[in-house]
Amino acid sequence: MNLIVNEIFYSLQGEGGRTGQASIFIRLAKCNLDCRFCDTDFESGRDMTVDEILDEIRGFGCKWLVWTGGEPTLLLNDEIVAFFKQKGYQQAIETNGTRRIPIGIDYIACSPKQNFEKVRALIPYADELRFPMQKGSPLPDAAILPEAAHYFLSPIFNENRAIPENIDYCVELVKNNPPWALSLQIHKLIGIR
Repeated sequence: MNLIVNEIFYSLQGEGGRTGQASIFIRLAKCNLDCRFCDTDFESGRDMTVDEILDEIRGFGCKWLVWTGGEPTLLLNDEIVAFFKQKGYQQAIETNGTRRIPIGIDYIACSPKQNFEKVRALIPYADELRFPMQKGSPLPDAAILPEAAHYFLSPIFNENRAIPENIDYCVELVKNNPPWALSLQIHKLIGIR
């Protein structure tokens, strides 16, 4: 059981429903989309066994893993999730919603970028739906989306800087369209990974 890992780091969850919670981030290589606003290097990585990953994360003293990418469902599978669950880890995934989620994931953060109507067939329920938004982006139609505990609009940043017009736009959308909520990239605002 191997994965191509771009990076592993320990920090706080910077956005969405778990904001502020200590988490071990395992960024996997590869993505099946090419989003112009993406701020992540997911092309490179090193081949690691699950035992090598376990050895690297054991010292962090945290039991929350966040599988992210790129698109983690391109590499992550049921057996790998079961391995880390057996080792006592809770697991979140940050996905674009284009593929099935492995069995055993404890928290699904889905950020669809296209074909919203197809996401529901793959992911009938998510803990959160999070949409990157810039001024003028249309509000997603909640009627065609998976059911979720939280619906977030996330203003697109420029590198690590907030773009005020995107934030203002999202604030107005949220005020006019409950149950949507604002999710800022707090990790970028306070300068942590």
